Amino acid sequence: MRVQAMKVLALLFVSGLYWQLVCEATGAKEPWDGDGYGTLWYPLSLALAAVAGYFSRYHAWLAGGIITFSQLPVMWINNGIGPLIAAGLLFLCILAVPAVAISSIAGRFAMRIRSS
Repeated sequence: MRVQAMKVLALLFVSGLYWQLVCEATGAKEPWDGDGYGTLWYPLSLALAAVAGYFSRYHAWLAGGIITFSQLPVMWINNGIGPLIAAGLLFLCILAVPAVAISSIAGRFAMRIRSS
């Protein structure tokens, strides 16, 4: 259990660094406000979710959610908590659905390969 918790914390930390890098690279305070979010940064996060899901095995679906929701602390640090936090959470929930699906599929694929 302790190893799994360390993996989750490491993924949360790396994902937070990724989204902060997006903010720094684009000059935006929130990752989704940056140029290329829908064409570069979010699709790259989906690829990261697939890789993380592949190596997570049984809890692969968590990887996509962690990567997507790690935008929230970055937004909080850069902007603080404002009146639009509820809208931001709703938007993150929507963005997490494809990421969770991709990481889950990658985890199942990895388990199928390993069992063969």
